[in-house]
Amino acid sequence: MTKEPTNGKRARPAAPPPEPARAWSMRSLGALIPNVARPAFRKQSPAAAQIIADWADIVGPELARATVPRRLSAGVLTLGCAGPVAMELQHLAPALIGRINRACGHDAVRSLKLVQDLVPRPAPAAPPPRQAPPPPVAIPDMPEGPLKDALAALGARVRERSGRR
Repeated sequence: MTKEPTNGKRARPAAPPPEPARAWSMRSLGALIPNVARPAFRKQSPAAAQIIADWADIVGPELARATVPRRLSAGVLTLGCAGPVAMELQHLAPALIGRINRACGHDAVRSLKLVQDLVPRPAPAAPPPRQAPPPPVAIPDMPEGPLKDALAALGARVRERSGRR
């Protein structure tokens, strides 16, 4: 085991890899979107997000109350459904797939997978009862008309809110 002659030169250690250059200048928002959206789209495709967001508009209010899109993977849309709705969805599947694909603009869904696991949604809270509007504020030095009526109603609301505090 003999060492090869180095001619008096020592081997230099490898230089550390250079750090990525940072751009401290302004960039367009469009240039940043791919880096921000990529992690989100790994979890869920844009087509699946659109289907989930627009579900009630795509299938109608009756089916939207009884079904929930769970995931879209490799052209298979998994739907959570309540009870006997699964049987009805099997018969409506071709028409439903057509409506979903028209809403997406391309053939995102090829088949449906039905899972009976829908947890009923809580009923939306009823809006609070409307109170009678407060009496309008008198504006004597203004001519009659819609502007005077609107300002009088606005003044009444402002007076009512300042009285609550």
